[in-house]
Amino acid sequence: MSPAARRTVIIGGGAAGLGAAGGVKAADPSAEVTVYTEFEDVAYSPCGIPYVHGGEIPDFERLFLAGKQAYVDAGIDVHYETRVAAVDPKAQTVSVDGEGEVRYDQLVIATGWDYADPGVPGGDLAGLYYVKNIRAAMEWDKVIGETKRAVVVEAGPLGLEMVTALAHRDIETHLIDPNPYPLAMMADPDIMAPVEDSWRELGVHLHFNTTLQEFLGDGSGAVRAVGTSDGEIPADLVVIATHKTPRNDLARAAGIRIGSTGGIIVDERMKTSAPNIWAAGDAAEIPHGLTRTPLQGLTGSHAYAQGKTAGTNAGGGTRAYRAVFVPWGTPAGKWVIGGASFGEATATALGIPYVLGVAEGISRARYYPGVQKIKVKLLAEPGALRLIGAQMVGGGEGIKERADFLAQAIRFGMTFDDLSTMENVYSPAIGALNEPIVVAATNGLAEAARRNREKG
Repeated sequence: MSPAARRTVIIGGGAAGLGAAGGVKAADPSAEVTVYTEFEDVAYSPCGIPYVHGGEIPDFERLFLAGKQAYVDAGIDVHYETRVAAVDPKAQTVSVDGEGEVRYDQLVIATGWDYADPGVPGGDLAGLYYVKNIRAAMEWDKVIGETKRAVVVEAGPLGLEMVTALAHRDIETHLIDPNPYPLAMMADPDIMAPVEDSWRELGVHLHFNTTLQEFLGDGSGAVRAVGTSDGEIPADLVVIATHKTPRNDLARAAGIRIGSTGGIIVDERMKTSAPNIWAAGDAAEIPHGLTRTPLQGLTGSHAYAQGKTAGTNAGGGTRAYRAVFVPWGTPAGKWVIGGASFGEATATALGIPYVLGVAEGISRARYYPGVQKIKVKLLAEPGALRLIGAQMVGGGEGIKERADFLAQAIRFGMTFDDLSTMENVYSPAIGALNEPIVVAATNGLAEAARRNREKG
């Protein structure tokens, strides 16, 4: 008699949850895999929603990875619009609305994130849009079509994308943020300055060093304005883009260890403190590869890779997820920004010393049509000059690829000297004679030499 198939339950149907489901089936094709999601769909790209709103992507259907039948064919049993109310690690059960107690052999918690509560009066008014669920986004897109004035609250990654999307729809758009410049939690002010200029060219009104105070209604229950420290801003629509907070309520109630970010603590196998329970994605926290500072709320590619790791191990396989060096990038205004690890602002805030190398270059030969400017900033630790961070802004070409490469360069301990002497592709149509990374590293070596002479 063959042994009974192992049952893996996964809570969450996003990138981490579906990555985990695939990981389990790859490690153990006979495993029973059940996914519970509160939403109507699984495995679509929330990150693509602003680009549908802005018109760059023609319809929401393109954001779905696959149809529902694909998961049936893969042997993954997805329960849609179904809430898991509790986890009992001792009994190895989950309490499911409408289904009662469901036993598991292995459990993966991939509950994702919520927007931080703005914490001001008027939060129950109609017209406050939290960009996340694709079915809701389809309805909000109709509202956007009738909107004349909009306010975006906070200039995080989603806020950046929505500001540009609304401006592309010819909506009077205001951005409010308590920081002195956008994306201040991860980017440097000189990297963001061209973005601000391009928003102003699009007609966006920028309100930095400005705090949210309240949402004001029109008497019928709909928002009419946003109250700020800089006065009232009339609005038909308010996009809430506050920072991500991990959905850890199930894990916390089950006694699973929670870290300083609010994310679930996991080891390199994505194992939690509870037996037979794993966690992945925005609900978990992961250490930074250099500082070991715990991080939470990374990108979809991080969530998917973490889910794949959790699922593989839950299915009996072996896979490790390493500390992260966080390559990132996004369009903002008419520019694309990106980087790896951290920049000057974060290094200064953390008290990390660095040597800086900066260069302004081009994406292809100066005489070739479509050439775009690129600014590259590299940070290295004094002495050994090992790379510890990078940031970039440019017209779009190569920002993503450079961010990926620079994250690996940091991970493997490459130095300014390594980068200054690296080979690069030269072809007029796709690459300039002088690669901006090489020039920035060379300038960094010159800066290090100048400091040494001054110490003298």
